Amino acid sequence: MGNRLSQIATRTGDDGTTGLGDNTRVSKNSLRVHAMGDVDELNSHIGVLLCEDMPQPVRNLLVEIQHQLFNLGGELSIPGFELLKMDAVLALDEALEEHNAALPRLQEFILPAGTRAAAQAHVCRTVARRAERAVVALGAQDALRDTPRQYLNRLSDLMFVLSRVLNRHRSDGSVGDDVYWKSERLAQGG
Repeated sequence: MGNRLSQIATRTGDDGTTGLGDNTRVSKNSLRVHAMGDVDELNSHIGVLLCEDMPQPVRNLLVEIQHQLFNLGGELSIPGFELLKMDAVLALDEALEEHNAALPRLQEFILPAGTRAAAQAHVCRTVARRAERAVVALGAQDALRDTPRQYLNRLSDLMFVLSRVLNRHRSDGSVGDDVYWKSERLAQGG
């Protein structure tokens, strides 16, 4: 990987460019930098989510996801390099299947609300979707492997499922529920 930073304020970005992991410089407004920034923001939001009370298996999963997002960011910062492996996508598929199987089937739409942890999981879901769009835009301009896009797509789905898991988790042992959308059309049976 690139050089370790020993000095944070280098002032090399004062001209509106930033260095990639392969030592090239690009505009801070490039599609690659946008994608890297969205992945970094997602990882930071997951860090906020980890401040909340949650079941230990969910916590362990989220910590592993943070490591994989760091791999994804590293891969985006070095054009043509591979850090994020397909095994990471498969791990998300397994987690999706496991956590979704324990949830009741949805009969209507839910709001991004409920417990603080569930609401933060929804924030992570929406930022994952934005990061996915940024990676898709970058892939239309530069050659990218499929794995980064697939990982973000699965991750946004998983964050939806985890929001439902977290809405049911209560430290006192009680069980919560989702917050359902009150649709006039659905209420009228249409």
